[in-house]
Amino acid sequence: MTTKRPTLADVASRAGTSTAVVSYVLNNGPRPVSESLRAKVLDALEQLDYRPDRHARALRRPRRWRQIGLLVPDLTMPLFGTFVGRFEVEARARDHLTMIGNTGFDPERELEFATAFADVGIDGLIVVGAVDAVATAELCARSRIPVVWVHNSRGRIEAPIVGADHYEAGRLAARHLVDTHACERIAFVGGSTDDDVQHGDRETVAQRLAGFASVADGDVIRTDLTGTGAYRAVREYLQEQTIPPQGLVVGTFGQAAAAMRAVTDSGLRVPGDLRIVAFDADVRRDYGQISLATVQQPIDTIVGGALDRLLGGDTPDRSYAVTLRAGESCGCGGGIPA
Repeated sequence: MTTKRPTLADVASRAGTSTAVVSYVLNNGPRPVSESLRAKVLDALEQLDYRPDRHARALRRPRRWRQIGLLVPDLTMPLFGTFVGRFEVEARARDHLTMIGNTGFDPERELEFATAFADVGIDGLIVVGAVDAVATAELCARSRIPVVWVHNSRGRIEAPIVGADHYEAGRLAARHLVDTHACERIAFVGGSTDDDVQHGDRETVAQRLAGFASVADGDVIRTDLTGTGAYRAVREYLQEQTIPPQGLVVGTFGQAAAAMRAVTDSGLRVPGDLRIVAFDADVRRDYGQISLATVQQPIDTIVGGALDRLLGGDTPDRSYAVTLRAGESCGCGGGIPA
């Protein structure tokens, strides 16, 4: 047997006033309420343990601002932090406020956030790097919430992913080392399977590895996707090599600094002995000892395309072109301007 949820009318009756006055107290306006009457309303709210109906409030929300949900797997990673920043700015320019959920690469948390966002009445959902796309898609379908998938997803869904061409990114990184710098032996650093990676974007790394393999038959230095994992794996690999490779492609930006440190701690020079190319450099962190050569995603274009699809129903390209950003780590120069 359930207890009837108290209504505005119940509160008004208990306080001896109208529902309009109760609404003014709850919403702090638009009309003033005397302190004595406000006290009666607040006392009635407390006695009845009144809680606003979130669904009704969402339906009455002023249309000046709509709301979208944004799920990302790890806000501490520079790439996902950049996505969040750009989505928030661009969505606001289109009269939408952004509710953000940090899923931690946990499928249960992803579904919990999606459910909570649906409960408060979001107008659409963007999922960056989904870790349980199937369950989240089913929830959105039941709740009649439009959803757009960005960057990559774990789980097969019948919907395009708005993001960069990660296969081409891996191919471009390897091609740069082979063609521009005449590297005959190159290796790839990163994990791309369930066994390699528990926490991280292994789907993207797998696509980059496939692009790398289309160019070079090089070694794969398998790691989890942490900096510690990259450092240990690269150190161990170099200790086992009689002749080290001439170049490394590091599968994520988060592991690039660790891989470079492992190279120099092994007594090798970057780029003198070994050249390095990575992905998705955070340009705000461009003041290391040497600048990092990376393949870059067009973040602004991806964000704009995702919002076009979510808010306007437009269908963007399935993937966007990537570009190589030269740096000192590959031997191209490109240090910080004076």
